[in-house]
Amino acid sequence: MFDRRAFLLALLILCGSSIATAQQTLRLAAAADLQPVLPPLLTAFHQQTGIQVLASYQSSATLATQIIEGAPFDLFLSADMSFPQRVITAGKADGAAPILYARGTLVLWTRNDSGITNLSLEALRETAIRSIAIASPEHAPYGRAAQAALQHSNLLAAVQSRLRIAENIAQAAQYVDSGNAQVGFISLTSALTPRLRADGHYIAVPAQDYPAILQGAVIMRGTKNALAARRFLDFLQSPGIAQTLANSGLEPVQQAH
Repeated sequence: MFDRRAFLLALLILCGSSIATAQQTLRLAAAADLQPVLPPLLTAFHQQTGIQVLASYQSSATLATQIIEGAPFDLFLSADMSFPQRVITAGKADGAAPILYARGTLVLWTRNDSGITNLSLEALRETAIRSIAIASPEHAPYGRAAQAALQHSNLLAAVQSRLRIAENIAQAAQYVDSGNAQVGFISLTSALTPRLRADGHYIAVPAQDYPAILQGAVIMRGTKNALAARRFLDFLQSPGIAQTLANSGLEPVQQAH
């Protein structure tokens, strides 16, 4: 015999379960330097919490603009502090200042078959190096850091015509790994990926040559997933995950001073 009441109760439970599942999807705007690092961490977070994270990787400037224009993200992980601060100033994020979660490192990378045997900043003066990949200083914090390092070393004028400008730091890595540029300023997170480790080698750009790449996060104002976003930030800053980030090229926040 058909039990209408039991059927409606089961339907309500099923619908409630579907809504709960939908609410467990976190929309993440992530800086391009995080693309080599985050995917396995997102999987681990999902397994640990049941919260699925859908990440969009682009330059920090592009993501900030999208958020200010109304893109439906819940959490923004930038490669610097200025772009999330813009989001706060625009009234799109909570808090008075971004939450510091890591520090990035800028490196100079080249393919093993590039013919460059003595990789250094000073070697960039040589005209034999015809192309240098760099992320856009306007859109990407790592591009801004690379430009600062070139200025600090009095190299910018000498290399300006040989720069190959990429939209973001992940694209800069693609330029140099594909051979479209002989050398490139890229993130340590890219340089430590298995592919680039196998294809080439790098030197760290001296930290005193560029402003610290302090990376900040903001949670969007009014998001229904604020608690999930906070859980993900706590997850990133937990000791085990912080060590994983460090092994992947991002210094833990406690070292980012």
